[in-house]
Amino acid sequence: MPSLDAWLQEENKLGLPALQAKVQASKDADLTRVLAWSVEVDSRIKDMVYGIPPFPGVHESLEKLRDQADMIVVSQTPVEALRREWAEHGIDGDMRFIAGQEAGSKADHIRLGAVGKYPSSRILMVGDALGDFKAAQANEALFYPIIPGQEEASWQRFHQEAIGKFLAGTYDSAYQSGLIAEFDRALPERFSFKL
Repeated sequence: MPSLDAWLQEENKLGLPALQAKVQASKDADLTRVLAWSVEVDSRIKDMVYGIPPFPGVHESLEKLRDQADMIVVSQTPVEALRREWAEHGIDGDMRFIAGQEAGSKADHIRLGAVGKYPSSRILMVGDALGDFKAAQANEALFYPIIPGQEEASWQRFHQEAIGKFLAGTYDSAYQSGLIAEFDRALPERFSFKL
């Protein structure tokens, strides 16, 4: 779909509002189908995704950071779903801001929420995807990986070790490099979408 490819290249806020505006302005048939598909997917996710609690250690970690750090959600999920899911589990109140795909890329979220307000050594992105790491790198921020397949252990280490290092200013490049090496080993070299 050439029109979709073109829109993906030109738009940095890849969400329904931006897509709706593009469809309204262009009346492009392919983008109209993409919009209908996106609306349907969001509707189905809303009906399916509920009652799935955060990993053990998330509540405790957020509580530990509550009065020590300004926290924001950085995601490419639609903001409506983020707000609903975070509120369902009572963890939305600790966040200064919940940024979804409508607010731009993850790198944009970090830049808008923290860059220029804090030194890069005081900005920490916690994430479970390569895109999270790249967003942190783009802003010269620190990164703590939630390792795929080891989520509970990752959150436990974050709570018991990494938070203390970050707050004490000792979350250094050597510590981070070890975590990132572990994260990199856990990522698949190639993705397979076969079921």
